[in-house]
Amino acid sequence: MNEVVRLKRQRKPAVEPAREAPPSEERPRTPRGRGGRWLGVGALLALFAGLAFGAWRYETQQHEAIATAERHADFVPNLRVATVKASDSTMLVTLPGTTSAFTQANIFARASGYIDKRNVDIGDHVKEGQLLAQITAPELDHQIAQAEATLGQTEAALRQNQANADLSSATWQRDKPLVEKGWVTLQQGDVDRLGLQAQQAAVGVAQSNIAAQQAQLSVLRQRKDYQSVVAPFDGVITQRNIDVGSLVQADATSGTFMFTIMQDNVIRTQVYVPQDEAFGLGPGVDAVVRVPEIPGRTFPGKVTRIADALQPGTRTLLTEIDVPNPDGALDPGIYCTVELHIPRKVPSLIVPADAIIFNADGLHVAVLENGTAHFRKVTVTRDFGTSVEVSDGLKAGDQVILNPPVDLADGSKVQARAETPPPEKKG
Repeated sequence: MNEVVRLKRQRKPAVEPAREAPPSEERPRTPRGRGGRWLGVGALLALFAGLAFGAWRYETQQHEAIATAERHADFVPNLRVATVKASDSTMLVTLPGTTSAFTQANIFARASGYIDKRNVDIGDHVKEGQLLAQITAPELDHQIAQAEATLGQTEAALRQNQANADLSSATWQRDKPLVEKGWVTLQQGDVDRLGLQAQQAAVGVAQSNIAAQQAQLSVLRQRKDYQSVVAPFDGVITQRNIDVGSLVQADATSGTFMFTIMQDNVIRTQVYVPQDEAFGLGPGVDAVVRVPEIPGRTFPGKVTRIADALQPGTRTLLTEIDVPNPDGALDPGIYCTVELHIPRKVPSLIVPADAIIFNADGLHVAVLENGTAHFRKVTVTRDFGTSVEVSDGLKAGDQVILNPPVDLADGSKVQARAETPPPEKKG
């Protein structure tokens, strides 16, 4: 019983009545409304600060641009200059060339037969008149013997005819007075007179036969001399096409090619000079020949002959230079470079290549006059790499600006930069 009562007391009602707040106490405010107002104020301040910074930055840039423009307008660039120089009286021209022998001859057989002796070979140096080869032809000896015998017969016939002519002359001299006095008939006189004329004609025929036979014998003997092949001049054998026992034929068109000989103590060098450098070139002009395979050595010579006419296809002038070659250092047929010292016919000026300005109007240079740059149009005739040769637009002594800036205008103020001399080498 007591336990039931206790349980009832411990049981609480399901819904408790709401307690009323004391009238004097107020409900607490949340921080949400105050934070939003502060955030808007901060954003507004940041906006005003950004606008103020932008206006200050714009004003600063405007002042800097104005100051830069004023400095640019008052700025006088300090640039390098060079002096225009007149070209030398002699123009140096370097061109490729080819060497050749001063004289070259191909030796052909002038007598038919077999090679009995060959005394030279390729590379041998020979003297004029030296025996190169000997040709043997026994039938030629027989022909010469026959011609000599025929000549002897013709000479004997001449003597016989001459004796008959003398007899006829003596007979006519005896009969002529008798015919005139009538002691000998006219018929006999005509026989004696015409017989003398016939004998005199026979003597003339015999003399002509002797001359013809002597000429034929001379031809055979000349062919005999041709059996000895000799050098026509001093030189070197560069080609050999026969050997001992070779059969050679003597013919004007298809004779056997035996040797090639070249004269190498003087080398002939051929070079083709372009039209713009040919004026002023002539015999006697100094030349220097250089060979890449012989460094450090030069071969001086002189222009000996020119073609006097330019080749239409290439507009070049064939020029030959004779170069002494006593030691045989130069060989025919090699590549070389030829430096010609050509007297200059037209005056020209030398300008550094750094001074040339190329634009839509052509080639110009900037000339410094009284502290002011002036542009002048020029014509470049030759390009040497670091310098060029001009023919007009300048005069010797002009100061040209080197590497002019892109914004340099005609009439701009320019100050010449003092060049620092290079340091002297010691030792």
